[in-house]
Amino acid sequence: MKDFSEISEALAGTPLFSGKTWRVAAEPWRFSEEAARGLREIGDACAAFYRALERLYLAGAAGKNLLRNGELRAPWAAEILDRGKPPELLAHGRAPALAGTLPPVIRPDLLATETGFALTELDSVPGGVGLTAFLARLYGCADAMPELFLNAVRGGNADARVVVAVSEEAATYRPEFEWLAETLRRERGAAIEVCDPNELEISDAGVFFAGKRADVVYRFFELFDLANFRGAAALAAQAERGNVRVVPPMRAFQEEKLSLALFRHPSLEPFWREALGERHFGTLRGIVPATWIVEPLGELPAGALLHAPRPMRDWQELARAPRRERDFVLKASGFAENAWGARSVTVGNDASQTEWAAAVDEALSAGARGSLYVLQEFRKPKRVPFAVFDDAGTRRETLGRARICPYYFVGPDGSTTLGGALATVCPADKKIIHGMSSASLAPCAF
Repeated sequence: MKDFSEISEALAGTPLFSGKTWRVAAEPWRFSEEAARGLREIGDACAAFYRALERLYLAGAAGKNLLRNGELRAPWAAEILDRGKPPELLAHGRAPALAGTLPPVIRPDLLATETGFALTELDSVPGGVGLTAFLARLYGCADAMPELFLNAVRGGNADARVVVAVSEEAATYRPEFEWLAETLRRERGAAIEVCDPNELEISDAGVFFAGKRADVVYRFFELFDLANFRGAAALAAQAERGNVRVVPPMRAFQEEKLSLALFRHPSLEPFWREALGERHFGTLRGIVPATWIVEPLGELPAGALLHAPRPMRDWQELARAPRRERDFVLKASGFAENAWGARSVTVGNDASQTEWAAAVDEALSAGARGSLYVLQEFRKPKRVPFAVFDDAGTRRETLGRARICPYYFVGPDGSTTLGGALATVCPADKKIIHGMSSASLAPCAF
């Protein structure tokens, strides 16, 4: 194991960590082989979930029956997933040329709780691939992530030229993609470069960067950010014509947190059981917390109740709930600039009555504008021992709470490979786990 000086020197020598002040982990986060098998099963279940979600969305939008053995129609599910999106983006997401396309990299956020993992979000445009790969090398863990990323993005075309397009909104992630591309060029001879989306040259002849044709554009920007990309419509058209492979595909229904609320909706359970199969359904059912869509509905019919944590006729009843009845997280679903990171997150039992009521009001106001929020059961991460280096380089044993982010790379046949994982360990008094200055980041060793 490297010592503090070696790790610190390596971290200081790369732009991946420029300006960041995370605490230095003393060692990797270690998984047993049994735990690793569990993580691999979660990856297979997540890929199956995306396939089922496509079926739910497209069949729902067409008003078709969702079941092979029975009758179930849910056009409302597609309508909710479409809400607040521009028509041209929705039309592109339904284009026949995109049928069956999955994100090449899938990353769930898994909280380590006393009863196992809690899957709080699924990210199809995940940051951290390069950062996790760099840390895995530094700490002596498995070193397959760069090649797995390349193979997944290429989608079976071993000679594909890849351009990673990182928007200004996501510029803090650009150094890790620069490192990843440089590593793949040096070690694999890969044709891969990084640019701003507005540097792409798009015409009827295809998509080009620096005068060379791109076979694949890896999109590292959120779909709400398309307005800042002047070539968005042209890129979508080239993808539909088969002149370029855009991954993750620009399919808005794949990027909404409310898809987990649809998974936990009781009226859709027969669909999910059939579409996923009992094995994957059971895996996800055990780790996805109860989740609800928060939307302004107006006056309900007499006798009707919301699909909510308890019998309610109005979400304002939740706003008035005392702290002991607020074991929930409220957060923006997806198509909004505050829907990533922890920007929109409010933990109910950690907020004052005034703060909680204001958060509910904001969620309902946003919903009226077409930007939905979700409410999710809060599953508290367990306290775990973890070793870090202090500023003087002395190893310290601490207690923290952990989020595990495994990276699954999707092959051309739809299979998933667990390429690596990043553990974010925060002090035990923190309710929201993210890359804060008091957190530690450690690669996972299997």
